[in-house]
Amino acid sequence: MPPHGGGMVKKMNIKLYLQFDGTDYCGWQIQSGRPTIQGELKDALLSITGETIMPEGCGRTDSGVHAKRYVCSFKTESNIPIERFPYALNSKLPDGIICIGAEYADAAFRANRSAVGKTYRYTIDNGAFADMFMRRYAWHYKFPIDIGLMRKAAEAFCGTHDFIGFAASGFSVKTTVRTIHSIRIEKHDSIITIDVTGSGFLYNMVRIIAGTLVYAGSGRIPAEEMPAIIASKCRERAGITAPAKGLCLEEVYY
Repeated sequence: MPPHGGGMVKKMNIKLYLQFDGTDYCGWQIQSGRPTIQGELKDALLSITGETIMPEGCGRTDSGVHAKRYVCSFKTESNIPIERFPYALNSKLPDGIICIGAEYADAAFRANRSAVGKTYRYTIDNGAFADMFMRRYAWHYKFPIDIGLMRKAAEAFCGTHDFIGFAASGFSVKTTVRTIHSIRIEKHDSIITIDVTGSGFLYNMVRIIAGTLVYAGSGRIPAEEMPAIIASKCRERAGITAPAKGLCLEEVYY
């Protein structure tokens, strides 16, 4: 553990990596009377450090959304060795949330403000019948989907655009311009995955893109019209908002 200076206890900035199944939680951010990832982590930190700590997350997640490698940060005076932090937290965290790593971060590091990009994966179960073991983690869409049409439509999203037409209402940001670096679509047996990497995302943006690409793949929206749909900035021209359970935060970049 880094040494403390003089007789004063120095607060250390800690970066945590979490995995969580969002099915039973109302997203990351604390909400009164509702189970959230941030709320459970705050309680666990209080239990192991004795400090009231409000961890900062790398971004909000909707109710039911999952994470494979979620990043959060906080400052603490605790003398728990950094390599023991995950073990201590996991002894207090409930089912569905697990800490998979911890490290010291620079004093200026902020899990949200320091992030420069993220990758989300959206998973679709395209079988005739829902896979029992994918029901919590994939959108069951039983109708035929043409992967070629999905990929053609996806090309229009790459680059820097105003994505106001692919955002749900109820958000507050300075600009709705975002950059998507890549969209990769794969199919293995009946499972389709859509990996979206970008500089950042608006409220429900990835879920709306996923719903729109499924509509393009099923012929409900012409793939060749996607550039015009994006340019129109009109939410009504895009597809539906895909269910939250199919979305998982895969990686955060700093």
